[in-house]
Amino acid sequence: MNPSSHYLRCEGRELHYTEWGSEHRECVIAWHGLARTGRDMDELARHLSTHYRVICPDTLGRGLSEWSPAPATEYCLAFYVQQATALVDQLGLKDFHWVGTSMGGAIGTLAAATRLRGRIRRLVLNDNGPQLAEEALQRIRSYAGQPAAFATVSELEQYFRKVYEPYGWLSDAQWRQLTETSVRRLPDGRVTPHYDPAMALQFTHHPDDYLLWDAWDSLALPVLCLRGEHSDLLLESTVQAMRERGPAAAVVTIPGCGHAPALNVPEQLNLVERFLRADGIQA
Repeated sequence: MNPSSHYLRCEGRELHYTEWGSEHRECVIAWHGLARTGRDMDELARHLSTHYRVICPDTLGRGLSEWSPAPATEYCLAFYVQQATALVDQLGLKDFHWVGTSMGGAIGTLAAATRLRGRIRRLVLNDNGPQLAEEALQRIRSYAGQPAAFATVSELEQYFRKVYEPYGWLSDAQWRQLTETSVRRLPDGRVTPHYDPAMALQFTHHPDDYLLWDAWDSLALPVLCLRGEHSDLLLESTVQAMRERGPAAAVVTIPGCGHAPALNVPEQLNLVERFLRADGIQA
């Protein structure tokens, strides 16, 4: 099954999303990480689309979505939640599940506690929690606003293979797709990751955006956290607090991964599906 491609204006900005399994009533929103695109969710969406309608947005400033003309105010979780609300409202979704990788998980957490409270039925956080390790955030800040550029797409793929090694195992075909679905060409002919470098202003103008304990403690819905075994972003101490506070998340450690598991192999895909189908994951 192949996805269909769509565009909607959300809070005055055009967002792109792909849709899988449109014939199904029950829906999953699958939201990607900070410097990525919705196409990262292809394997998950393909897997889930036998039972679910799956919507995979490109965040503002990423992929095929519009770049913000007001980056200091719009590249932040609060505005992403506003846009997510506008998106699901226009799609006519009364309730749905949410699977979010990294930033996509933070958007889901804040949305579930605020504008989409009561509409998100189950929440999957892929290597994300209400507090992130400062050292890892500093690492992300160091590269996100200055994306690398290369003469060829093949060189960009090699770069992705290195920086995203913590994703875990990907086939050669999956590495190629990851590259080809997240590349843009610069005016000088070089290629670079497909996002607006100004999206990194989030860390300057909204320095506490990813500190979400108040939102977390207010949640009362089933939550599954997938933590990469070697993650430097989501610490064990945070995961333990997530088990004990707020919605008391179920936590599963994904071996052989750091930040963040690619959600591209049967073991990971089946974990998500079992949780969404309320099959009682224990961890």
